[in-house]
Amino acid sequence: MSLTQVAVVQMTSTPDVARNMDSAERLVRRAAAQAAKLVVLPEAFAFLGPDEGQRAVSEPLPDGGSLLARCQGWARELDVELVLGGFWEKSPHDERVYNASVHLGRDGAVRAIYRKIHLFDVELADGTSLRESSKVAPGEQVVVTDAPFGKLGMSICYDVRFPELYRKLVDQGAIAITVPAAFTLHTGKDHWHVLLQARAIESQSYVLAAAQSGRHFGQRVSYGHALIADPWGCVIAQCGGEGEGVAVAAIDTELVERLRTQLPSLKHRRL
Repeated sequence: MSLTQVAVVQMTSTPDVARNMDSAERLVRRAAAQAAKLVVLPEAFAFLGPDEGQRAVSEPLPDGGSLLARCQGWARELDVELVLGGFWEKSPHDERVYNASVHLGRDGAVRAIYRKIHLFDVELADGTSLRESSKVAPGEQVVVTDAPFGKLGMSICYDVRFPELYRKLVDQGAIAITVPAAFTLHTGKDHWHVLLQARAIESQSYVLAAAQSGRHFGQRVSYGHALIADPWGCVIAQCGGEGEGVAVAAIDTELVERLRTQLPSLKHRRL
């Protein structure tokens, strides 16, 4: 069997960058101690605060600054690959930033950068009002990268509602897909598990969903439940609804191949 241990992180980020980075380091170390070869951090892991603060903490990519350098140090010291779920990237074009997911190799090198394509502009029934596009520029490129187990597709949070993206990731060879998120409590309680399991089933791929949890600032609250789903749609590892944690499971490349052979829905597409 071809098995690779992977981990998704759950944390409660706030406007306090130093605190967030200390929490992220502690959880990455916990995952590495459980033999994870790839660790996924959630969206906005280094800073989750008022929109106007995003530009101040953003860094250019791939060169980065002190935040990226610290993450690269974890990768090298712990001999793990990291997916920095949602990293605030300084845009050279305007005052907006990119919500970027960064894949770091074990040597700390930047392997891939995915910039969130679908931006979360909503007015929810619980009073939550979010206008991501006011401070964040949309990405345009579908990104698949090489991970320890094979091809890894990259996405971020709100992307999970757009299955056409995941079809493109599979078409480019993905057998696992990252969905780092800061899913709101209001939407998460009804949609989080359903959407993630659906993406796993229809893509016949593992889904690695790191998550924010709890209250961040003001009225901003996230649902939690960081999880890993297998290509049959079963949740094989999961954190709770609150607090920090790490969920660890093995990616079995032979299972992906077997399911795609036994139920070849990806080959039966007509549209």
